[in-house]
Amino acid sequence: MSRVAKTVNRVLLALVGLVLFALGGSVLAVGLGATPPSWWIHQSTHDVLLTRHERTRWQGTDWWWPTVFAALAIVLLGALWWLSAVLRRRRLSEVLVDTGDGEEGLLRGRAMEDVLAAEASAVDGVEQADVTLTGRRGRPETRVRLQLGPAAAPGDTLHRLTTGALAVARESARLDQLPAVVQLRAVRHRAQRVL
Repeated sequence: MSRVAKTVNRVLLALVGLVLFALGGSVLAVGLGATPPSWWIHQSTHDVLLTRHERTRWQGTDWWWPTVFAALAIVLLGALWWLSAVLRRRRLSEVLVDTGDGEEGLLRGRAMEDVLAAEASAVDGVEQADVTLTGRRGRPETRVRLQLGPAAAPGDTLHRLTTGALAVARESARLDQLPAVVQLRAVRHRAQRVL
């Protein structure tokens, strides 16, 4: 999950939690005998959430209940989508490796990420490298983020990365392919005054 998605997720969760806490707390406070403000929907401990008139007002119309159920279904599907997006594992925990003798072994995903990041950091012009393994354990994919120094040539750096670190990782794990998405960013240095 990217930083923006994490931030949006946290803000939305905080807002939903705050609204639910405020509504639930106020209904509980009124139910326990607190005096609500004059504009609040519940005025006493004997008030109900929906009056009989509110519950039966649209009973004779054909569109009301399908609309209510459709809206609730949309809310439910949105909540399930949000939950699956939050719970979905982005990182690959292990990679299936062909050992060459007809057997298969497992390689920790973090170990492969660390080695790839170290190899990528060793490429000339790369100041920092971050590697994430995604996909399935039999068909891993990589996301590589490189911060390039001021003298780095992006084309040369990308060529060295693909023919060096990524090719060695693919051959070492005996993978048919190791697709990679590489993001290149230039490091921004603050200007310093020379005396």
